Amino acid sequence: MELGTNFAAKLEPFLLISKSAKGAAAAKLIQDATSAQGVFVFAELLELPNIQELSNNEQHAPFFSLLQVFSYRTYKDYLAHKDSLPQLNQAQIIKLKHLSIVSLAANRRILPYSLLLQELQMPTIRDLEDLIIDAIYLDILRGKLDQKEQQLEIEYTMGRDLEPGKAEAVLAALKTWASTTASVISALDNKLAQIASYSAAVAVDNEEHDRAYNAILKDVSKDTKKRGPLTASGNIMRGGLDLADAMDVDEEPRMKGRKGMAVDAMIKQQRKRNRF
Repeated sequence: MELGTNFAAKLEPFLLISKSAKGAAAAKLIQDATSAQGVFVFAELLELPNIQELSNNEQHAPFFSLLQVFSYRTYKDYLAHKDSLPQLNQAQIIKLKHLSIVSLAANRRILPYSLLLQELQMPTIRDLEDLIIDAIYLDILRGKLDQKEQQLEIEYTMGRDLEPGKAEAVLAALKTWASTTASVISALDNKLAQIASYSAAVAVDNEEHDRAYNAILKDVSKDTKKRGPLTASGNIMRGGLDLADAMDVDEEPRMKGRKGMAVDAMIKQQRKRNRF
């Protein structure tokens, strides 16, 4: 469920009462609505004819201005004009500070504690963190408190009422966002196309490599069959014998035969000398 989806239902009882409320009763209704728990959107109430009439009444006009503050302004705005506005009770102060965090989050996702302490006039960091935690539990915003970096990281917030005359600025911002998003998507598509092309080229190279490797294996296999298998020393085997070893064996008797013939000749020569 999105944040703030049930806030409109919380305002419904006050809309029903406002149909018959005029003057002081309408001013009292504004006080009750801005103090009520769970009521954070006020545009529908602000647009009602009985409420609009208060802006033309000098006595009740400050209550109409107060409703405008709760609709789309901040606690800092209230402090700047508090002399001309009704005094806030504690429930109204807390609610307006919660709504002020939402407005600040519309301009930046990271809200430093130093900024929040100044904008919300909070006395201590502990009080600020308690205020933020309450806002999270009330589904006004979602975020994470980073105590190490002393900042609030906003993930999502409820939507506030749109101030009259600001629709054009919002539309311009949405158009800029849409254009930026389209550029990012286009860049991602191009990158994906490059990756796909590179992957296809790598697949072709791998296929050619495998084909050449298999061809070499076939040639080596044929050559081995023609020459005979190789021994562990890398020599060719035929008839179960290492050809190099067989050559050594053949040569050894030859050497022995030559040596024997030489010895026999020397013996014969010695015998001839002994005769004389």
